[in-house]
Amino acid sequence: MQISSKFTIGVHILAGIAYFGEKEKVTSSFLAASTGVNPVIIRTVMGDLKEAGLICVSQGKSGISLSGTPDSITFYDVYKAVASVKEDGLFHFHENPNPACPVGRNIHKAMDAKLNSVQKCMEDEMKRITLADVMQDIRNELK
Repeated sequence: MQISSKFTIGVHILAGIAYFGEKEKVTSSFLAASTGVNPVIIRTVMGDLKEAGLICVSQGKSGISLSGTPDSITFYDVYKAVASVKEDGLFHFHENPNPACPVGRNIHKAMDAKLNSVQKCMEDEMKRITLADVMQDIRNELK
């Protein structure tokens, strides 16, 4: 299983806004050029970020801006905003384990709590990492 690329695109969009937003007008075309992703996908992800309250979009001079500060936006916020994972969780179980097999009959019971624990650990770590952390790494690379 993989988390959708919408997650990394979302973080890239936010980093682009944080980096360029005070110096120049940030638009979806500008962000599409930065990410190397089709502008339609950028606008879709931006819609998710806007709906989640992470960005503000205006048609005037200001363009796109962050709704909060980089240290207030976490990876988890982006992960939830772009629906990287469906409500049933990160791990999707195969549909038809054989109930006549002792492994097939019990595999869900044996794994469900463990998989939920793995997802919770990942999400807890995502709550700890902020856009400010990403921006610091970008600035360090520019030195």
